[in-house]
Amino acid sequence: MRNKLQQAGLVFFGLIAGIFISLNFSAIAQKEAAAPLPIEELRTFADVFNAIKMGYVEPVEDKKLITQAVSGMLTGLDPHSQYLDADAFKDLQVNTHGEFGGLGIEVGMEDGFVKVVSPIEDTPAYRAGIKAGDLIVKLDDTQVKGMTLSDAVKRMRGKPKTQITLTIVRKGEAKPIIVTLTREVIKVQSVKSKVIEPGYAYVRLTQFQEDTANKLVEHLNKLWKQGPVKGLVLDLRNDPGGLLHGAVGVSAAFLQPKALVTSTDGRTEDAKRKYIASPEDYLRGSRTDFLKDLPAGIKTVPMVVLVNAGSASASEIVAGALQDHKRAVVVGTQTFGKGSVQTILPLTGNTAIKLTTARYYTPSGRSIQAKGIVPDIVVEETPNGSSGPRLREADLERHLENDKDKEPAPAAKPQTKAPATKGKPAKDEPEDEEKPRFEIASKNDYQLNQAVNLLKGLQIMQAK
Repeated sequence: MRNKLQQAGLVFFGLIAGIFISLNFSAIAQKEAAAPLPIEELRTFADVFNAIKMGYVEPVEDKKLITQAVSGMLTGLDPHSQYLDADAFKDLQVNTHGEFGGLGIEVGMEDGFVKVVSPIEDTPAYRAGIKAGDLIVKLDDTQVKGMTLSDAVKRMRGKPKTQITLTIVRKGEAKPIIVTLTREVIKVQSVKSKVIEPGYAYVRLTQFQEDTANKLVEHLNKLWKQGPVKGLVLDLRNDPGGLLHGAVGVSAAFLQPKALVTSTDGRTEDAKRKYIASPEDYLRGSRTDFLKDLPAGIKTVPMVVLVNAGSASASEIVAGALQDHKRAVVVGTQTFGKGSVQTILPLTGNTAIKLTTARYYTPSGRSIQAKGIVPDIVVEETPNGSSGPRLREADLERHLENDKDKEPAPAAKPQTKAPATKGKPAKDEPEDEEKPRFEIASKNDYQLNQAVNLLKGLQIMQAK
């Protein structure tokens, strides 16, 4: 038996070595000299593979073992590197165009459970009250522990009008929360807008998709046609990010031409880049420059950017760029802190890997990774404070460190507090009544109301 294992191991070792050599040369050709292959580690890999093939209690397909090995290599790196099978790769491509089937939540993994990063607005998960930081421990009757993130996402997605029951563990709740959701075709409208009151416009970005910057221009033109705009609120709260060129395009709408938006730095030459407010960095293909249609005054109108702990990735690029160029006042709470770039590398069989290849930086050179953007003016969700603890990049296992500053940024302290009533201390939570659900852009949106008040003050200062 041992001889058979050794012989099979040598054959498999030769196969694996050949594959790695092929991948090694093709991946880094014309970039840097090929690094020597880890022969001993590959031999161990081959031994384990063959031990499973010949001795595991049930037969296992080669494809399954290799796929799990590749997936393990990636998930062991950081929270955002991932193997994408054919279904996951297709879903990713569909998601960037804003339509897919499922529940409407951005998720990651922690301690073997699915962790909610952010619910997407106007989706079943959002309407059911699922919150960032929730741990999904069971899908229907199946325990999540032991699943890969890809497997869990597959189970949560499905045909519209079918149901799934989630068992959720939430910090501060004594018992698990059980909620049954009905799947829908998720159509994410990435740009929303309205006139808050005469002279003050509001634009909300829910995600950075292929056409987000283009749609932004359309919304801005509609707002400007409704009358003179004296102030603009750009709302990036709970926007989990998306496409980098979308963030560059949105930033370029408000910055002067050729202004630096962000820079990236990684090990390879093509990971070291500067992105500026220029068509070559925000357009794809040979499309016409849609930013030429921007309304007059968009580069100078007083502006506030709203952010919170759900603002991540591309949202942080925009907030950081506008903050560094002093184009807008950033208001809200400290952002998520995802300052890494993921590159999609297609493989055979319509699969791919999502690999972290660089960190990105604000125009002044700040690294956002595991720190986030600290607002110029800190305003919590309500006069009494936040609605609860929020998940951030620094809370995720295996997160990349901030290469500029090893110490994580302290959480910003609220600058607003409700006054105490006579004879009673002020309380953060009402007693004997359920706390009202926070709704973005509603009349009771405290942060938005404060942003409008700030814009009115800025207008007075400019007039003087």
